Parts: sequence; C-alpha cells; structure tokens
Amino acid sequence: MKYTIFLLFAVLMFAKYSSAQECPIKCAIESLINQKIQSSVDVTVSSFLAKTELICTTASARGADAHCPSGHKATGCACGMACGSWDIRGETSCHCQCAKIDWTSARCCRVGIVG
Repeated sequence: MKYTIFLLFAVLMFAKYSSAQECPIKCAIESLINQKIQSSVDVTVSSFLAKTELICTTASARGADAHCPSGHKATGCACGMACGSWDIRGETSCHCQCAKIDWTSARCCRVGIVG
C-alpha cells in the first residue's frame, strides 16, 4: 500500500514538473502565434473600417409618420407642433405621438463602402 502511494506521488510530481518545464517553450510559441493572428486581424479590420463611412439623410413628411429610404435605419426623429414624444417603428420609420402633428422628420443612416 505504501509503495502504491509513493508511486502515485512520484508520477504526479513528475507530471507537474515536466509540464512546468515545457510551458516556457510551449507558451512562448503559443504567444507568438496568437500575436501573429491578432496582428493579421487588426490589419484586416483596420483596412475594412477605413473604407466605410456613415451616410445619413433626412426624410420629412406631413402628418405623424416619416419613412426612411430603402437600406437606411432611423436614428432619430423630430416632430412639429413642439411635440417631443416620438418613437421609431420597425427600425425605418419615425412616429410622432402627439395629436394633430403637422410634420415629422426622420434622420436616416446607413453604412456605405467607399470605392
């Protein structure tokens, strides 16, 4: 029984110290690989973002609803008659919530790719 416990202890100690000695080399290689991958991703993302721009326009309409052009999302609204209560419906339309609104305006944006 004592022999079995001693053998188990010896195997565990060997496993601990052998993995600790491997790690500096193994960890250094993994770290270099991770840095190379991250660098590649950073370059790709940066070059893509440099080619994008936010394109915005304003859509206005009489009444309580204004709709954005195709491909645009509503980012904010304005209402006539000093109404400050509005909501965005379906991501593409502005709706003013006050009664008898004379006009509604929607700020509409999309992400564009610069040629």
